[in-house]
Amino acid sequence: MDLVISIVIGLVVGFGIAFFLKRKDTSKEDMEASIKQVLPELMKSVNEQVIQMADQKLGAEKKEIRADMEGKRQEIERLVKTIQNDLKDSKDRLNDSEKERVNMFGSLKTSLDEYKKITDQLAVSTESLKKVLSNNQLRGQFGEQVADELLKMAGFVRGVDYEFNKEQTGSETRPDFSVFLPDGTRINVDSKFPYSNLQKSSEATTDQEKRDYLKLFERDVREKIKQVTTRDYINPEDKTVDFVILFIPNEMIFSYIYDQLNSVWKEAMERKVILAGPFSFSALLRMIKQSYDNFRVQENIQKIVTHVKTLEKEYVKFSEEFTKVGDRIESLSKQYDVVSNTRVNQMNRIMEKVRLEGPDDDNVEQPKLIG
Repeated sequence: MDLVISIVIGLVVGFGIAFFLKRKDTSKEDMEASIKQVLPELMKSVNEQVIQMADQKLGAEKKEIRADMEGKRQEIERLVKTIQNDLKDSKDRLNDSEKERVNMFGSLKTSLDEYKKITDQLAVSTESLKKVLSNNQLRGQFGEQVADELLKMAGFVRGVDYEFNKEQTGSETRPDFSVFLPDGTRINVDSKFPYSNLQKSSEATTDQEKRDYLKLFERDVREKIKQVTTRDYINPEDKTVDFVILFIPNEMIFSYIYDQLNSVWKEAMERKVILAGPFSFSALLRMIKQSYDNFRVQENIQKIVTHVKTLEKEYVKFSEEFTKVGDRIESLSKQYDVVSNTRVNQMNRIMEKVRLEGPDDDNVEQPKLIG
């Protein structure tokens, strides 16, 4: 804008000077006077034009600025609204996340509390189990309890299907359990829990100590097998099977014997001692229980066959008597036919003759014919 005004003023002044220079007869003083006289008018005119041009320019620029400002205002409002919506969504998500975090922490706290309770209970159970396993007598009671529970789970009833710690006939030995077969034959079961030296081997700090304790554990297992074979648990004369079950109430120990001590369980088999852990003992019990069911089925079938044979005899007798009744009915039918036909016809003919030869008196009742 300032540049335009300067150009206009320059043009006006230059034009005025050129005009006076063309008048050669004009003196310097007159020229100065004329310039002083004309210049204000020129400046006024120039100022008015400049102001007018400036107003026009400023008006156009104001419109552009106003339009630009309006567009920017609308864009700013749109951006502000977008930002507000984003902030609202972020706030909602933050609130949801906070609620979820609170719930998560609550659940985590509950889980930690339950885990702590379980851990405390496990610690108590572990301590109790450790005390049980450290005592030989308690280990024996624990093994007996496990075997008893497995028997009950398989459907056996104490005093009916098996006996507990009962002295054998003709012997002072007492097997832990005597399981009955359907015919009354007994399977003697003794529970043994070799554990001490195996535990020490797992806690040994050197390889040599570990090997020494494992040898002692092997010796313990052989000793248990020997104890079972020297107590008259196998006595077919006393109606027992020709083997005895050595129940080991810990599956880990049982598996270790079968995996690592092959010579031991082979020796047991030669001595007719069946080693059984909880799983294999359960399988044996289920097999025995199945034999009970099969025995009952066979027994029922035999009873049914007996009843069928009795029914067959009764049916033969019934057929004979029924035939006799039929013969009698047939004979009676023939007699009835004779009486109802031949005899009646004969009697009717005689009565007809009687009626024809009798008096004709209407008051006299005439005999009626039969049939």
